[in-house]
Amino acid sequence: MVEKGPNGSASQSLADKNGTDTAAGEETLLLVDDDGPFLRRLARAMESRGFAVEMAETVAEGIAKAKARPPKYAVIDLRLGDGNGLDVIEALRETEAETRVVVLTGYGNIATAVTAVKLGALDYLAKPADADDIYHALTQRPGEKAEVPENPMSADRVRWEHIQRVYEMCERNVSETARRLNMHRRTLQRILAKRAPK
Repeated sequence: MVEKGPNGSASQSLADKNGTDTAAGEETLLLVDDDGPFLRRLARAMESRGFAVEMAETVAEGIAKAKARPPKYAVIDLRLGDGNGLDVIEALRETEAETRVVVLTGYGNIATAVTAVKLGALDYLAKPADADDIYHALTQRPGEKAEVPENPMSADRVRWEHIQRVYEMCERNVSETARRLNMHRRTLQRILAKRAPK
């Protein structure tokens, strides 16, 4: 969900956060995500916080917009229909713009998210991400520590993420993943067929 938080803090504008009045269009934000409804909800939420938002639903569109008009901020989903969000991050690096990037990750993408941080992303957030969390990740000051989450991942979720990471490293080959995890193939298939635990 990307709705406003119950405490009202979600409506804090970017100008308030930075202590300055921001000219329209100056705080540009590129959102790249292939989940159309989520993308549009997030765009509205971020516009209400003072960003001038551009949207892209594919890697190709994200790269084109990044090169045509490098944004000051970007939120990029790593897994897109036509490829990997890392390619959009690479394109932003090539423009030499000091874009502040936050990446969004779905299941099994933690290893890729770490790669994104090494490429210069500020942070990564697991989907579905809240607009407040995305806003705070984008606008945190250098050296500012993220707050400890109220609901950290459970042990079952950590185990599931690890299995998904190995599965991705094995190029989604079930037999090879089972071998590396020292797990029976049918047991692994049952785990992969289930939704992520909370």
